[in-house]
Amino acid sequence: MIPGPFLLYLGHSVDEVGIKTSRGLATFRREDCVGEWRHDDSPVTLGMPRMGVAEASAADARTLVLGIANAGGQLEAAPAGDALVAIAAGMNVASGLHQRLRDVPELVRTAADAGVALFDVRDPAADLRVGTGKFRAGNRLLTVGTDCSVGKMCATPALRDAMRAHA
Repeated sequence: MIPGPFLLYLGHSVDEVGIKTSRGLATFRREDCVGEWRHDDSPVTLGMPRMGVAEASAADARTLVLGIANAGGQLEAAPAGDALVAIAAGMNVASGLHQRLRDVPELVRTAADAGVALFDVRDPAADLRVGTGKFRAGNRLLTVGTDCSVGKMCATPALRDAMRAHA
């Protein structure tokens, strides 16, 4: 389990679609988020308090969520540098990018020295059961799409919440 509360990273983002993980947390787990970290050149916002690492630490944030995406899902220099700042302040870092945090030696070394964790959320559990088409007890909702960034991540919890409200 990734420890909260979370500081949602928007960084230098200019693309509303590219902040999808941060937007999902702000929408569906807002109570677990202390604010958003965006730089002056970023016009996008989630309507949360804008703060840097010092303010987030004072608000008890435990994990910086790199809730951004770019073509190819690579960790760029600016968010990697900002992650190092968060680590130095004692925060964990979580990312859903295709490039794993554990593959960036400087992040791994700095996190180990600081005693914090790196979370690559695209790593499935070793015992994850995948669909076989065979009957299973219980109710399930499967959302699929033909591309990335088409709305599956935000549509799924919205549908779940609506179905729970009608149950």
